[in-house]
Amino acid sequence: KNKKMFKSRLEAGRKLASLLAEYKSSDAIVYALPKGGVVIGYELAKNLKLPLELIITKKIGAPKYPQYIIGVVSENGHYLIDDVEIFSDRQWLENEIKKEKENIIKIKEKYYLQLNHNRLKGKNKVAIIVDDGAATGLSLCSAIDEVLNEEPSEIVIAVPVMSPDTAYMISQISDKLIVLDRTSDNIFGAISNHYKNFKELLDKDVVRLLSKVWGSDKRKKKEV
Repeated sequence: KNKKMFKSRLEAGRKLASLLAEYKSSDAIVYALPKGGVVIGYELAKNLKLPLELIITKKIGAPKYPQYIIGVVSENGHYLIDDVEIFSDRQWLENEIKKEKENIIKIKEKYYLQLNHNRLKGKNKVAIIVDDGAATGLSLCSAIDEVLNEEPSEIVIAVPVMSPDTAYMISQISDKLIVLDRTSDNIFGAISNHYKNFKELLDKDVVRLLSKVWGSDKRKKKEV
């Protein structure tokens, strides 16, 4: 039986921050995948005194079985489809990709415009990409693909829980991978299984955390 590793996302974020202490107050940017990853990112940004940005990806579920993820779309419009899942209905897939690209633009505008935040440039900076867990790893692959456009000096992936197969795949396309719990593939299950408290996050929860970090960034600028 799988024991629950973490009390909450906040606790997992603090544990990850302690393993990333070398990046404290450095020239690094934390990139969080909403929504769950924002809690992890908030803890890293707060504890390591680093700026926080978002990397928005949207999953695509199979036709009739939306909970079965077959692909993911990123901000730049790139998409990854699990190659085991190549199926005949190309038109359906193209429509889903188009729909999710539009969703990403709306989500991005909502968070950035609502909080009046200008996105930082990541060129030559360490990019620390975080989420609250990774099952297939498709979202993280998509996030890495997205962040590479920024031309960072290094890509660090920091995730509380991940299956070994996914960890192997992600380690091949990043410079450093930090995982607190690599549960064996056959008992990995849902990410929520690894948390005592894994409540669904709402947009207002994300906005509240972002406003704490982005609001304090603005105050610092005024003080300078």
